[in-house]
Amino acid sequence: MAVPLSSVSHTTSTLCHRSVVHTRRPLSSLFFQLPHNNYPVCILTHSSITYSSNLSPVAAIPFDLSPPPIDHDFYDDMAVAGAKVSEDWVIETFNNADEALDAVDNGTVVVDLSHYGRIRVSGEDRIKFLHNQSTANFEALSEGGGCDTVFVTPTARTIDLAQAWIMKTAVTLVVSPATSKSISGMLNKYIFFGDNVEIQDISDKTCMFALAGPKSNQVMMDLNLGDLIGQPYGSHKHYNVGGNPVTVAVGSVISEEGFSLLMSPSAAGLIWKTILSHGATPMGSNALEIYRIRQGRPAPGSELTDEFNVLEAGLWNSISLNKGCYKGQETVARLITYDGIKQKLWGIQLLSPVEPGSSITVEGKKVGKLTSYTAGKGGNEHFGLGYIKKKAASKGDTVIVGDNVSGIVVDVPYLARQQPPSVSSSKP
Repeated sequence: MAVPLSSVSHTTSTLCHRSVVHTRRPLSSLFFQLPHNNYPVCILTHSSITYSSNLSPVAAIPFDLSPPPIDHDFYDDMAVAGAKVSEDWVIETFNNADEALDAVDNGTVVVDLSHYGRIRVSGEDRIKFLHNQSTANFEALSEGGGCDTVFVTPTARTIDLAQAWIMKTAVTLVVSPATSKSISGMLNKYIFFGDNVEIQDISDKTCMFALAGPKSNQVMMDLNLGDLIGQPYGSHKHYNVGGNPVTVAVGSVISEEGFSLLMSPSAAGLIWKTILSHGATPMGSNALEIYRIRQGRPAPGSELTDEFNVLEAGLWNSISLNKGCYKGQETVARLITYDGIKQKLWGIQLLSPVEPGSSITVEGKKVGKLTSYTAGKGGNEHFGLGYIKKKAASKGDTVIVGDNVSGIVVDVPYLARQQPPSVSSSKP
């Protein structure tokens, strides 16, 4: 049931990310779903904050006015608390990697993903535009839904795996830190005369967290966000926290399970502390990279490069085969029609450390390339990802990586969930 914002008594003192909120409600009740009635509400549209006394259209205030750009006070707080923060304002570690890796398998972690890119695509032609620029079927989606989609080159070589949220007046894309600027530039390049499309990078005007782990649902219940539990991947709703708009979505760019939270910088500190108070363990980017590799989610610069196409990367759940023309579509169609997929991305359990980029061999013959490596929990769970020729090795086979490191080819959870869609399916 929606709670009118006027019923919440609060005062806020804000230094960008650092917020102190005094309220008659406990921390677990700080989230309020934006009401569908006549109570005044503040709706996040990601390039504008729209104020409305009902559901009728109203004028939008430019997003640049609120919230303010990030000034990194949140990260100063993290550093004081013992976290290691990079010069690029990435929380690298809380000095608890093993604890966080255990929590993501057995409990709940919260990860700051504010260094990931957020791109807002607006304008009347936004759906058609994104439909033509990436692999997912955007025209099959509706407001409040979402999906993963892959940006590829004209020859279907991979650029990035992005998450998309379909909102009332825009689509929000979440992309990898390494590709945010290049994807924004690429999308702007493909806006032709007459296209009603606008591209805006909102990364510095927003913060983003992710919840992951099998107990994420319980944290969501504690935060009064239980109405999203069990909803399809990418589903999202807007809430209010201490007068600040927050969008919460099912899944994230680090896990199909769990949730994403997109917010004003002024709400970040409060929300972070609230999530921690409900038992979530903080995870830094170093531990997150270990988790990514163990899960088998491909990343730009490693598995997603111009060396490999989208089908070799195994990203079937992000590809529509019947939506018509899009960039890379002809190559994808030929690969499927003529069984042209020559290699596959696998996990590899290794006996010792090895450098990414090392050759993978079978009986002395090169059959692939290692793309990612981690020493794993405790530094003694050596694991990698790599592309291997389909006819050379498969699950359970032994390969040699680098000079003489033995490895076993294994499935990884993220890729194991990818299923080739039927040609008649319209699912994105």
